[in-house]
Amino acid sequence: EARSHFHRHADTSANMAMSALRMASGFGLRHALPATRARVVPQARTVLTRATIAEPVVVKREDVITGDANNNVTDHIFEKIGYNLHKRPDHPLGIIKSVIEDYFDETFGKDTFTSFDDLYPVVSTYANFDSVLVPPDHVSRSANDTYYVDAENVLRCHTSAHQLEMLKDGATKFLVTGDVYRRDSIDATHFPVFHQMEGVRVFEKEEWESKGVEAVDLARDELQSTLEGLARHLFGDVEMRWVDAYFPFTEPSMELEIFFKGEWLEVLGCGVMEMQILKEAGLEDKRAWAFGLGLERLAMVLFDVPDIRLFWSDDKRFTKQFKAGMFKAGGVDMQKFKPYSKYPPCLKDVSFWLPKDAEDGSNAFSENNLCEVVRDAAGALVEEGKLIDEFENPKKGLTSNCFRIVYRSMERSLTDEEINAIQDKVRENMVAKLGVELR
Repeated sequence: EARSHFHRHADTSANMAMSALRMASGFGLRHALPATRARVVPQARTVLTRATIAEPVVVKREDVITGDANNNVTDHIFEKIGYNLHKRPDHPLGIIKSVIEDYFDETFGKDTFTSFDDLYPVVSTYANFDSVLVPPDHVSRSANDTYYVDAENVLRCHTSAHQLEMLKDGATKFLVTGDVYRRDSIDATHFPVFHQMEGVRVFEKEEWESKGVEAVDLARDELQSTLEGLARHLFGDVEMRWVDAYFPFTEPSMELEIFFKGEWLEVLGCGVMEMQILKEAGLEDKRAWAFGLGLERLAMVLFDVPDIRLFWSDDKRFTKQFKAGMFKAGGVDMQKFKPYSKYPPCLKDVSFWLPKDAEDGSNAFSENNLCEVVRDAAGALVEEGKLIDEFENPKKGLTSNCFRIVYRSMERSLTDEEINAIQDKVRENMVAKLGVELR
């Protein structure tokens, strides 16, 4: 069932963070559930296509914002391509990435795991969904959740989109880090561009035969031991628990949760890779494990960063607080983010009648589509969006919604004039693009 992406007025922080795992093929960090189951637009952005390619490939605006009927990429999203926050050594995301890479070097031997961090962000729908066994009717395939370049290509929703490609290329122990793109809600823990790290390790037949164990048991045991060590490397000596999970590309599938700062948090998702993927890669006599995690979620918890938008800030009051090598396990005796002046918010409410379904059952309005309209107009100036009122008018046969949009800059005070101009654009595009009737 599709989730609501403007979080409801009474949402808890746990519910707000759930979208890190809302797509079954994504891994991330969230508040754990109770243990009931065990605006000047540049015309091009520069990225590298593979770690082995020295020359960068320029991603032009027309490469991702096309005239295709399926295209739903906005300028706000295009502008983020090529930022490569995870490759900046002094950035919180770059720091966490390096700490994880160091752990794998220390555990398995230097460069045993090859790190790829500059793979091209536009992938085929086959790579993004089919190659990792996402069901044909899964909600994540919807244009409501995914940024489509055209009918056959998307901005990757997860780093797992490169998994089959890497296996076919002969990689057997590797980490993939990159920016991923999902249409999502507007609040302090969600942003439509974030960063994931994925790890894969392939086993040879002689590895489990020499130990006299089943292949799945060997892979699962090493996976759990490796990731428990990673959790201690990141969070210190913490209580942990494993919870059964479901991901379409692993079986068994698990989530690792830790008790940190008084609550259970899911650190990552993982599992033993489905044989169908290995067979497709020509590795039917092998077994493998895979894991994935979200860098923003880890960095927010470990550095006490209160708003995910801060990671995109060039404000020196933010950037000067972080340096490569500053990390200490669990954040013990480590400098945390010190908030600077919090500028006042500007609240704008908008009330409207929802459009009726078309004859074919389609409807231009969804809360995710509203998020895109707001973000495309306001960029990083929008802090939150929430439904504050809803009622039915039986005489008209219509439903009314009222959404509150909170604007706040992380760096300066906003003026009424600029926010009024943004809100006017939002209202105009709600009518033009979403078919609503303003009240």
